[in-house]
Amino acid sequence: MLAGLSLYFEDGHDDLDDFGFDDYGSECDGIRITAFLDAGQDNLTPLGRLEKYAFSENVFNRQIVARGLLDVLREFSDNENDFISVMETVARMSEDGEPTVRAELMEQVPNIAMFLHESRPNFPAAFSRYLVPIVVRYLTDPNNQVRKTSQAALLVLLEQGLISKADMETKVCPVLLDLTEPSSDDDYKIEAVAIMCKVVTMLSKDTVEHLLLPRFCDLCSDARLFQVRKVCAANFGEFCSIVGQEATEKLLMPKFFDLCSDSLWGIRKACAECFMMVSNSTSPEVRRAKLSPLFISLISDQSRWVRQAAFQSLGRFISTFANPSSTGFHFREDVGQTLAEIVLFRELYYLCLSSTIYDDDDDMRNELSLPIHFVILISEEPSLTHLPTRTAVPHRPQNTEQTDENFNSFNYWRSPLPDISGELEMLNCQKSEEVIEEEEEEELDCPDSKSSPGKATSDQIQKVLDCLQPHMDDPDVQAQVQVLSAALKAAQLDSPEDDSPTDDASLMCGALACSLMCVYLYFPQESELIESVEEEGKEDSAHSPVFEDKPKIQNVIPQQLLDQYLSMTDPARAQTVDTEIAKHCAFSLPGVALTLGRQNWHCLKDTYETLATDVQWKVRRTLAFSIHELAVILGDQLTAADLVPIFNGFLKDLDEVRIGVLKHLYDFLKLLHADKRREYLYQLQEFMVTDNSRNWRFRYELAEQLILIIELYSHNDVFDYLRQIALTLCSDKVSEVRWISYKLVVEILQKLYACGADDLGLNFINELTVRFCHCPKWVGRQAFAFICQAIVEEDCMPMEQFGQHLLPSLLSLSSDPVANVRVLVAKALRQSVMEKAYFKEPCCAYSDELEETVMALQSDKDRDVRFFASLDPNKCLMDTAPLI
Repeated sequence: MLAGLSLYFEDGHDDLDDFGFDDYGSECDGIRITAFLDAGQDNLTPLGRLEKYAFSENVFNRQIVARGLLDVLREFSDNENDFISVMETVARMSEDGEPTVRAELMEQVPNIAMFLHESRPNFPAAFSRYLVPIVVRYLTDPNNQVRKTSQAALLVLLEQGLISKADMETKVCPVLLDLTEPSSDDDYKIEAVAIMCKVVTMLSKDTVEHLLLPRFCDLCSDARLFQVRKVCAANFGEFCSIVGQEATEKLLMPKFFDLCSDSLWGIRKACAECFMMVSNSTSPEVRRAKLSPLFISLISDQSRWVRQAAFQSLGRFISTFANPSSTGFHFREDVGQTLAEIVLFRELYYLCLSSTIYDDDDDMRNELSLPIHFVILISEEPSLTHLPTRTAVPHRPQNTEQTDENFNSFNYWRSPLPDISGELEMLNCQKSEEVIEEEEEEELDCPDSKSSPGKATSDQIQKVLDCLQPHMDDPDVQAQVQVLSAALKAAQLDSPEDDSPTDDASLMCGALACSLMCVYLYFPQESELIESVEEEGKEDSAHSPVFEDKPKIQNVIPQQLLDQYLSMTDPARAQTVDTEIAKHCAFSLPGVALTLGRQNWHCLKDTYETLATDVQWKVRRTLAFSIHELAVILGDQLTAADLVPIFNGFLKDLDEVRIGVLKHLYDFLKLLHADKRREYLYQLQEFMVTDNSRNWRFRYELAEQLILIIELYSHNDVFDYLRQIALTLCSDKVSEVRWISYKLVVEILQKLYACGADDLGLNFINELTVRFCHCPKWVGRQAFAFICQAIVEEDCMPMEQFGQHLLPSLLSLSSDPVANVRVLVAKALRQSVMEKAYFKEPCCAYSDELEETVMALQSDKDRDVRFFASLDPNKCLMDTAPLI
């Protein structure tokens, strides 16, 4: 019985366990899997010997054949008839009574399938005929190891796209449905549900909706096996995202409600974890009216583990409420139409929107504003395709939903202007400074300013009219001028002493707002005249005391969700829910801020400041890594007022926190105004000092950021501040830091010459020559050769000046006693310098000296020097980074 084993072993191996499944190839350390196919004394053909050992009574022989099936197929792949015979042998082997043989065979199926896919033109037919039935049959194998192996193989085949849609629908899905029948064995059902939930992400929507969705809904209500319900709850989000909104709301939502109220906390916890995916598959109405109360119930669940999962998902759930009208961001896809630039509808009119109105019955103060609007102008007129993009500015919170609906009509301003009296009913001006909040209705009023509003308004309308006069040929402009003229007349007739404004004054506010919009869209140059009128209002809006004291009320998301999110910084939550709840709050804060929009930043400001001073450095580190993203969301004004102080605190924090700021230093600084940005020039040097001097990656990151930051500063600032940091980094003990720092030096030199500061560039070159070319350590001299090559390749300076100031020093290093220095000199000269047109010209004063130096290097005693001095520049160059 053991005689057959001699066919597989050489060199006296006698222990089969020494050769695991992954420990061999087609020929591996004394064992060749296909050795049994070699001619022997039995006078059998290779196929005959395959048959003999594939169905041998010796189980080890059958295992070896199963393990070597891929190599066997390679042996017979050239002959179609032999190939078919081998596949039929595989099909017969799949019925082997020994579970280990079946498991070995199934482990090879993905490899065999990939081989057939790459080498066989008739792969789909062969795979579908021979291998898919084996995988499907093994899903119901009585042996647990075989079933698990077939499940894993099925997932691999699906991930690689090797199973056709027809096979999935006619062979795989029917088996999964049979295994999940109510009468099916419990173990089979639990396994089948798990594999079905994994398979669903790789199938089309139609297949899932028609074949698997009804059964999944039934399994969600399985009252007998909690394991089935738990698997369904854990994968509920995947089903929702695939079947879409309609099926989710109609079929899956009732099941989700049942699972969220299941008696087992593990199932409710799984629901909390997938809540965001479910929310993404529903309409805003369902999300607000149904899912929000359901999520609140999970947050207040009796189980701590459910509450913990719910709070971890809270920020992600809130982010699903985001929409462009509330966030201040607009997303569009270009589909070939002629689109003007996206224009931000900023403040309608400073007089009407920057002040507050007064309510005798309520002493609360609120700001009056409108939500951020974007207008996309679709036009065939070429003149409209060059409108400049307006940058977003912070806006104050929206006081009524009605305002948003009425002013959406501005999106279609090109149409003839309708009667706007209905909209203007909401803008009845009153002489007060507080918001009127009533239970049944809200009124938006235009207040009087302390100075004469009539005179101020008249002057401003006149400015707009003056802007429009040169464009009177346009019929749209003529219509706007007519409306503005009426508004101007109303402003002149309106008396400052009147206690209540007239209807004409209201008409004036609306007409002026419309016309301001026209000026922004049509005449961006003239509209700059209006910006000065708005600036004062914007400053008041962003920094007024009212903004600071506003209650944390908004209408973007259900208020209960916001209240629960804000409570995540409560120390009591860490005791009753999760010790790292503050970290989860910090992680999701940018997404919540984006959802609420910058106009509701006052709701999150205190929470952000609390997190920024949290005792756990992991919380502060999380904020440090995302502060640049938050700055984009908030805009420059709020960033300067609220984020810059926190940013400054992070700069002095632990290295674990500072690295978060450092990794995105450029992204944050570019959002600041030039004067504020310049203040950080003095602090960049502080990044050179770390708590642990061995933390070289910190200095490496600093060098990478400085390369980007160069563009933010003038050449004088770069020379005065960044130059010294770069030179220090070039002398770092770690080669990786030096490598990136040499690139930084080249970028600085390029900045100086690009700005015309040749004198500063020459000073920098002299400093590099003294510091590196004449360095007593060979590493410094090698760095000089690399810097010279990079300067030439990047065209940092005119080649004439390079030849005058740098080339002589570079050539002097060709006789350096250290071979590593000469290697880089040879590479710089042969690959870069001599390829420049300037040095190829016959009249070049350096051509002869270059030729002589290169020829000397080509006969150098060091092999590597000779190689690089003789290498064809057009060939792929070897990376010499390890030499630095």
